Amino acid sequence: MQQYLLSLYQPDGDPPPPEVLEPIMRELAVVNREMREAGAWVFDGGLHAASNSTVVRVRDGDMLMTDGPYTEGKEHIGGFVVVRADDLDGALEWARRIGAASGLPIEVRPFKDLR
Repeated sequence: MQQYLLSLYQPDGDPPPPEVLEPIMRELAVVNREMREAGAWVFDGGLHAASNSTVVRVRDGDMLMTDGPYTEGKEHIGGFVVVRADDLDGALEWARRIGAASGLPIEVRPFKDLR
């Protein structure tokens, strides 16, 4: 089975109010439970705002750090799920379900097999 990264892109700024966010989180919990029951779930996590990022670069052996995201934009990765699927179609189905529950765009990328 192949592993896929499903990245959830969310708009920068304050989260929606509880009356909007709570039903979304309930729907996502259902999808998450079903991924686990199907053996597709590997790992997931939500991220703090992109403004909490630090970018590290090494130049001539020195570490240079900049506060903030690597790229500027109005949307950044707000969370991710790593899933196991037989093929891209299987991963896309999980992405569809997460997108339907969250209303967010989901980027699907396969991991390289480095064995």
